[in-house]
Amino acid sequence: MRQTIPRAASLGRAPVRVSFQLNASGIKRFLGNISFVVLLNLLVKPGWVVLENVVQDRLGHEVFGTFTALLTLATIVAAVSDVGTTQLTTKRLAASPGFFTEFFPTLLPLRAGLGVGFLLATVGLGWVLGYRGHWLVLLTITAAGLLLTQYILFLRGVLQAHQRFNLDAVLSVLERLLLLGLVLALLPLGLSLDRYVAVRTVAVGFTFLLLVGLIRRFYGRVALRPRWQQARQVLLESVPLAFITLVYGLNERVDMLMLERLVSSQEASYYAAAYRWVDAVMMYLWTVLPLFFARFAHATGRTQEQQELLWFGQRVVTVPLLFVVGFGLFRGELLFFQFTHSSALEVAHMTQCLQLLFLNVLVHAFFAIYSTLLTSTDHEKPVSWLVTGSIVVNVGLNFLFMPRYGALAGAVNTLLCAVVVSAGYVWLVPRRTGVQLPWVMLLRLAVVFSGLCAGWYGLRTYAGLPWWLEAAAAGLWLLLLVAGLGVVKPSELRQLRRPPAG
Repeated sequence: MRQTIPRAASLGRAPVRVSFQLNASGIKRFLGNISFVVLLNLLVKPGWVVLENVVQDRLGHEVFGTFTALLTLATIVAAVSDVGTTQLTTKRLAASPGFFTEFFPTLLPLRAGLGVGFLLATVGLGWVLGYRGHWLVLLTITAAGLLLTQYILFLRGVLQAHQRFNLDAVLSVLERLLLLGLVLALLPLGLSLDRYVAVRTVAVGFTFLLLVGLIRRFYGRVALRPRWQQARQVLLESVPLAFITLVYGLNERVDMLMLERLVSSQEASYYAAAYRWVDAVMMYLWTVLPLFFARFAHATGRTQEQQELLWFGQRVVTVPLLFVVGFGLFRGELLFFQFTHSSALEVAHMTQCLQLLFLNVLVHAFFAIYSTLLTSTDHEKPVSWLVTGSIVVNVGLNFLFMPRYGALAGAVNTLLCAVVVSAGYVWLVPRRTGVQLPWVMLLRLAVVFSGLCAGWYGLRTYAGLPWWLEAAAAGLWLLLLVAGLGVVKPSELRQLRRPPAG
């Protein structure tokens, strides 16, 4: 059933307040949306990561390291090309359905024009950084595909704002699923970098056409009537969000580009192999947090509801990642079994990077939802300044330590910056939103993770179990800790099992 969404008369007006409590029925329905999203990603994303590791192993660290740098450059610029319009659109549609018919005739051509402009900027920046010839052609094709991916994210924001979370979940994995099948088909025929780039482009093109068809079916055909006044209004309001997108893109990706330019393509490849698993794990956050973004925006002006969402979301976001981080710390070497052409020293180097980066995941697991709350409630500016400061620190530390320590320096610097930024979120949330932080729950979650690590260390040191049995025992121990320390209470589970009233 569709939820009733409060209307707003114009782009800048706050939604009308309605009385709403995040009761057991609402939580159960929302948790069902989240579970479906996570299930689809669990079915697709790990398989894709394993296959991309195979691609890296077949192409070699040197070739794949250079391609990783190109992909990183294109990803950063593609993220900037959004100029914050995706988040702004989701927020405004969640508050006012009339925003679609009023502003989308301007937004659609505006986004297309921005994409073309940023494609030219990517190619120019690649030339300035020293890429020539065939590498520049590959950069152009890769950037075009990623810009199309950004347009897909923009259109998916329409579905999220109208609470069509299950359909959005299917579309979130469709591109990877298509790419998985296409790359598997390529392996027996012979894999080359050119073919790999080509199938990436085919997968994103098909997903884009399908999504356009769905949007037209659900919301009708949008007549393109760009109006400069509307475009100017949207761009002015989205600038803070655009700045956040830029700094987040730089903060997460700049290390690989700097490694390839400052050290070597091999070091960039080692870092990429570790970061790929981190990116796969973080997809849980980037899949779940947009759902909370839409919910937080929908509850604008209702502090109590936002607090209930935050306290509920803290557990949803954090608990599953505790086990994943523990596995990476104690059994991270198992994630690189595909690298049959790499030496034991290279695999050990990638494992060290992975363990450091998984600590970065742990920090995000605890505190990323606070950034979501801030940006969904019009507090983008302080968040952007926080992340900007961390980028300056990160880049400076990279220049100092990367030439000597390579990929390990990039991983350590990323972790330090994540800690600093998260401390800033903790300080900002109660002061800017009025929402109280779940300090007791944070302490319990920290104790749960400490207990998990202690138990896993004991299993690894004294039990001598096969890795899969050891992981199963650690998972069971985590569940016991979660229940024993009251992170999830039996009364809450019983409440969720009841059928929704009415």
